[in-house]
Amino acid sequence: MNTCASAGTDTDLPAPILLKEGTRLLEPNVYRTHVHGRPAVVKDYGRYRRTLLAPIARLMVRHEARMLDQLKGWRHAPALLGTLGGLALGMEFIPGETLSASALVGQEVFKELQAAVEKLHSAGITHNDLHGTNVVISAGVPVLIDFTSAWRFPRWLRDNVVSRQLRRSDQANLLKLQKRLTGVAPSAEQAALAAEPAWVSAIRRGWKRFYRRMKGDAA
Repeated sequence: MNTCASAGTDTDLPAPILLKEGTRLLEPNVYRTHVHGRPAVVKDYGRYRRTLLAPIARLMVRHEARMLDQLKGWRHAPALLGTLGGLALGMEFIPGETLSASALVGQEVFKELQAAVEKLHSAGITHNDLHGTNVVISAGVPVLIDFTSAWRFPRWLRDNVVSRQLRRSDQANLLKLQKRLTGVAPSAEQAALAAEPAWVSAIRRGWKRFYRRMKGDAA
C-alpha cells in the first residue's frame, strides 16, 4: 500500500499497522502510522486507483478532510493531518477505547457526548453514523471519529425537513447507546424529541420490505 507507506516522513518510524481491512464497496483500509512525524490514523482508498470508482473515493477523502478542517481545534474530533495522494486521509491518532469496547462508561461521559453532539448540530453539522465504534473515550473525553457520512447544512437550510430528521437520527442513536451501555433509559421528553415521524417510519418499513423481496427474488 504505497499511500500509507509514504505517510511517515522519518524512515526510522515503525511500519504501518493495519487496523481494519476494507472489504465492502468504497470501504478504506485503515492503518495506524505516522504523518509528518505525528502518530496518525490513515484511511486509504488506494486500491481504487485507476478504477471507475477512483473519482468517488477522491470525493469522499476531500469531503471528510473538509469536515475535519471545519472542526479544527475542537477536542471532540481528531485533527486533520492532511490528504495523501488524493486517495488517503491522515488524521490524529486518538489513544483510548471505543465506546463499545470501554468497560466503564458513566453518565458523565454521555452528558459530555450529548453536549458535543448538540454543539455539532448548532453548527449545522450532523454526524449521521453515530454508533459505539465511532466514539473513542480518551482520558475520559468522548471523541467522535469517522466523519465520512457527516454533512454541514448552510444556515438557511438548517431547519428544513432533511436536516431536522438527521439531527433526530443522531439523537436517537445516542440514546440507544446510552441505554445499552449504562442501562439508563431516555426520559419521556428525550424519547419524544428523538422519535421518528410517522412518514419516516413508513418509508423505512417500505424499504425493508422491498429489500427483503429483492433478496428473495435473487435467491
